[in-house]
Amino acid sequence: MLLTITICLTVLVAFNFLLLKFSCSKTNKRQKIAKKPIVFTPRTTRESASTQLAPTGS
Repeated sequence: MLLTITICLTVLVAFNFLLLKFSCSKTNKRQKIAKKPIVFTPRTTRESASTQLAPTGS
């Protein structure tokens, strides 16, 4: 009984490794494209803060 379980598990593990070896999808490596990086410089303007304080009500 123990020998049968051990043989079955060994066969299943071996089958799993075979599936893993032959079923992996191969991906092609992309060629590097020589492009200059795009540098984003945001143009933001800040409005000056108001010098007059708002009434707080207290």
